[in-house]
Amino acid sequence: MTSPRATSAFHAPNADPAITDRLISALDVQAANPGVQRLREWAHAQLAARPGERALDVGAGTGSETRVLAAAVGPEGTATGLEPHPGLRAVAEQRAAETDSSAHFVDGTALALPLPDGDVDVVWCERVLQHLDDPAGAVAEMARVLRPGGRVALLDTDWATFVLHPAAPEVRPALASVAQATAATPDAGRRLTGWLAEAGLTVDHAGADVLLHDTGNVTWPIVRGLATAALGRGLITERQRDELYDDLTEAAGRGAFHLSVTIFAAVAHRPA
Repeated sequence: MTSPRATSAFHAPNADPAITDRLISALDVQAANPGVQRLREWAHAQLAARPGERALDVGAGTGSETRVLAAAVGPEGTATGLEPHPGLRAVAEQRAAETDSSAHFVDGTALALPLPDGDVDVVWCERVLQHLDDPAGAVAEMARVLRPGGRVALLDTDWATFVLHPAAPEVRPALASVAQATAATPDAGRRLTGWLAEAGLTVDHAGADVLLHDTGNVTWPIVRGLATAALGRGLITERQRDELYDDLTEAAGRGAFHLSVTIFAAVAHRPA
């Protein structure tokens, strides 16, 4: 959520090695969130990768879901993670080696998948489309590389569902505006089924879950990032920022801090 606005390639602005560790840490924290874990488990169950199949993870990040796919397709199948960020790709390769996973990783972008038509059985793409200026084009690329009968799972955030509480009524619109500006396509979550249908795919399942943060601790990196951006744009004053910090700290002390955003998922297949 603290990533700069991207353009045509996911994670592109984050390629600076100086912030790679922070990006990896953020992905690991999100991966440990119960809401993310539940939605991932649901989506994998609906996608149902099988032994011997060819799987593609578009925007693999640290490779956690590529490894899940590799375990599902087994030694007779293949699981490829596509990741343009060299630092993340290196971590994904290292973690695969450490866990004796057959997952492998390649460079590339969602808008130009380095695969021929009808080459894969299953595609996974999680929280990538929000970072693209042409997400529909990326989904069309995924449809292109799917074999007839192949399946795709898309998971993405809808930043209009972002909630931070407590915050003064006059501060909430500023924080919401900043939150939505962190993504090139902030409403990606609600548009998943539409993009799949436009790409000629049949939607089979749709679901959602909430990435809910610890109610007893202020998520300061996110909160400070939002408040600093809102202050820099002149949307709030320093007094309002300080009052926000005080209110959130007090709320966390009694287990009433709230920060959440909804992630949506859709699973579809390419008609035979």
